[in-house]
Amino acid sequence: QVQLVESGGGLVQAGGSLRLSCEASGRTSSMYKMGWFRRAPGKEREFVGRILWSGGTTYYADSVKGRFTISRDNAKNTVYLQINSLKPEDTANYYCAAQNEYNPINSPSSYEYWGQGTQVTVSS
Repeated sequence: QVQLVESGGGLVQAGGSLRLSCEASGRTSSMYKMGWFRRAPGKEREFVGRILWSGGTTYYADSVKGRFTISRDNAKNTVYLQINSLKPEDTANYYCAAQNEYNPINSPSSYEYWGQGTQVTVSS
């Protein structure tokens, strides 16, 4: 089992930045990847990006490339999502997710463990 706890969300003005954190605990030694997703009101959950736990390779959705950066601190079992140049359309609940087994797909179903989410609200 892996437990995930997100933090760092809040209310920010458009153009601002936020750094979200996701701390993992439990069976983290065999983790393959951690991903970030978001769900805006009235919309389906959207893949944002992911990082491979070993090696740190990242992959992003086209919609966030250039503004979102995922990084990790293995010693702290924590993954970060840096969001720059925030836009009102970035308003959503942001979730981190983890998967222990190899799975190259980036859909929500390819992740076994989920956090509770942290709300990001961007005012115009």
